[in-house]
Amino acid sequence: MMRFVHVPLRIGRRLSSRAPMQLAAAASAVTLLACGETSHETPASAAPPQVAGTPLVVRDTTLTRSFDAPGVAEPVQQATLSTKLMGTVLSVRVHAGDHVTPGQELLTLDARDLAAKSAQVSAAIADAEAQRDAAATHAARFRALYADSAATRAQFDAAETGLARAEAGVRAARAGAAELDAVRSYAAVRAPFAGQVTMRMVDPGAFAAPGAPLLTVQDASRLRITVTAPGDVAAAITARQSLRARIDGREVTAVVEGVVPAGAGNLFTINALVANRDGALRAGSAAVLALPMGARSGVMIPAAALVHEGDLTGVVVRRGGRDDRRWVRVSEEQGGRVEVTSGLAAGDTIIVPDAASGAARGRTTPSGV
Repeated sequence: MMRFVHVPLRIGRRLSSRAPMQLAAAASAVTLLACGETSHETPASAAPPQVAGTPLVVRDTTLTRSFDAPGVAEPVQQATLSTKLMGTVLSVRVHAGDHVTPGQELLTLDARDLAAKSAQVSAAIADAEAQRDAAATHAARFRALYADSAATRAQFDAAETGLARAEAGVRAARAGAAELDAVRSYAAVRAPFAGQVTMRMVDPGAFAAPGAPLLTVQDASRLRITVTAPGDVAAAITARQSLRARIDGREVTAVVEGVVPAGAGNLFTINALVANRDGALRAGSAAVLALPMGARSGVMIPAAALVHEGDLTGVVVRRGGRDDRRWVRVSEEQGGRVEVTSGLAAGDTIIVPDAASGAARGRTTPSGV
């Protein structure tokens, strides 16, 4: 606090030659008193603390420009099961979410009318075989007679023709039995491949019509991402090329299956496959396929160097022995690194905070911020 000192001055009608010197001395005294009081109350400044971490000099990095094409990750194998029969559903042995194996019986229909037809087919086969045996005996007799010139050529030909027709009758009866077996197989709906039941449309007692959907099974061990891209972007994509992709925000690698015209303007459809043997990715999820479009220069830093405060993102910049927090704008994290689109330049030194330091979690503020 500045104190004012009263210095009495006697000013007469006429100032002596020593008056200006007296005034200067008084002013100096006031200044000294004020400065002495101020310096007595101001503490000495301490050196600002530094954030514990590893210094990192920012460098320009060559980055691949990409076109993010949105799409959906669908399973490569997916089937809606139905039947060729018309009948009542007797049993449904699975529920939505159940895992099934190839050939596993999932649903059965009432096929009692096929059992009756099976008996008819069996009788027809037996009759055809009896006729064939009789025709074979008759033909053998006429072959002997014809060899002894005891039968005419016409009789011999008729016996051979009868045998051929009887054998054809047997083949026709057996083909009918095979057809019946094929139709009867539709009474039991089986899993075409290993997968998961995703939808159950009927319950026991329901009436099933030919072609009506009964169950849906999908195999999510491989997913297909389908996107649409302009012609100039699709021109650089080739089959079996590996691309970066995101499914539900998770970084994955996709292999291009093919590029085909989309049938609308200068657009192309790109299909890419993603392995999902562990089932970590959900079928039907939103996906983004990163289509390369050349290279550019940018600034990449470790994601661990970022500090957060509310909706703000920043880094700790060290300059002249002093640590300051600087707010920046970054892109999405890719492989533990992020691109800084504004706020940093090549040559800046940032601090990657230690995992245990508060700055790494955005709870402390370096001096000078």
